[in-house]
Amino acid sequence: MSQGSGAALVRLEPWADTPSHLELLRRNNSPEMMEHLGGPETEEQVLARHRRYAELPVRGGGRMYRIVLEREAEVVGVIGFWEREWRGESVYETGWGVLVPYQGRGIAAAAAREVARAAAAEGVHRHLHAYPSIGHPASNGVCRRAGFTLLGECDVEYPPGSFIRCNDWRLELRSAPPGRSVPA
Repeated sequence: MSQGSGAALVRLEPWADTPSHLELLRRNNSPEMMEHLGGPETEEQVLARHRRYAELPVRGGGRMYRIVLEREAEVVGVIGFWEREWRGESVYETGWGVLVPYQGRGIAAAAAREVARAAAAEGVHRHLHAYPSIGHPASNGVCRRAGFTLLGECDVEYPPGSFIRCNDWRLELRSAPPGRSVPA
């Protein structure tokens, strides 16, 4: 559990192949939520995303979660981490979406801190990156509040075939050099 600004106490629930999790992706697929990510996806793309999210822990290399407000037990968004190659290094990437009625309450930053703990607990990669659009001040603010360091601007391909100008934010998950064990 984590506390963000506004005392937004959250917990992360692992993604599952259930109708309620799929419905959350559909709610997350609104024009407002997808404005900085190339627009809403088709129903087929949402179904494929749901399958990828559910299969991620089985394949290895990350995990997706539902963001739940602790006190209200209300599902308010999606967050996760997954592996990617970035500038010659194997890293984790993170991304999130907090439903519009819950934005601006510190929920995304609290969830980002929680997902960073989950990624660090894997003990696999040294860094967690986030790549919000340079034109998305709210997501860049989440990175800042969650303790990420701004490395600069970059171009990220998303969706496939389309490039977005982003900020590269990085969070140190462990300080040991790659290949060394991480203290418990």
